[in-house]
Amino acid sequence: MGTLGNIMVACVAGGVLSVLCAAVFSLTAPQRWIGALVSFAIGALLGAAFLEILPHALETSQDTRAVAAAVLIGILGFFLLEKLVLWRHYHIGDDESHGHAHAEHAGHDQGRSGLLILVGDSFHNFVDGVLVAAAFMQDPSLGVVTATAVIAHEIPQEIGDFLILLNSGYSRVRAFTLNLLSSLAMIVGGLAGYFALNQMQEWTNVLLAVAAASMIYVAVADLIPGLHKRTELRATAQQILLIAVGVLLIWFVGEVLHGD
Repeated sequence: MGTLGNIMVACVAGGVLSVLCAAVFSLTAPQRWIGALVSFAIGALLGAAFLEILPHALETSQDTRAVAAAVLIGILGFFLLEKLVLWRHYHIGDDESHGHAHAEHAGHDQGRSGLLILVGDSFHNFVDGVLVAAAFMQDPSLGVVTATAVIAHEIPQEIGDFLILLNSGYSRVRAFTLNLLSSLAMIVGGLAGYFALNQMQEWTNVLLAVAAASMIYVAVADLIPGLHKRTELRATAQQILLIAVGVLLIWFVGEVLHGD
């Protein structure tokens, strides 16, 4: 299977299969399992960023400061993007709730909160597809590690999106269908990344740095704060253990693929 085939398989696994798993978990799994998936995803994201993607980008780049700058700009860029999405989300809620609490508004907004989530998730999936393509075009083993991390964080993210869609008034069938359509943006991103990077190889390391920035930001800014809601010792120990499992999985996959 060629590079394009590997990218497509990874994008389908990261997008479509994640949505299928998310739907099953959302409807059947206990809540504590979802929390465990989040902890595992944090470890996988941080492990992929710091153990595989960044080292590879730094080793193959002639300008390590440019790689570091791309990580910094990427983190700030994702912060700004998320701010804009949140501002838009709460701005709509404030304008249309007429003083009601946003939580009350979310379930009676004629699907607008869900629509916002779908737009944001489609863009996120498209970017993930581009980053997966960049990783595979640099090194097949790096592509597998990147795809593994993407899948690990897509499942809990898609679970959250699926629950938001249900809360926003969508039926289960419609929520699943729309989430599935949104996931196809990853395949589009993978194709766009493959053909664009064939013409602009010099951008590969920059995109790898942005991929690392995305994983670091999602883990640190979006996922870790949620873990702090459970402060008891047992929950903390479980979180640390599952984060470590996520890191070790990425390390193990990297060791096997590199043949060390």
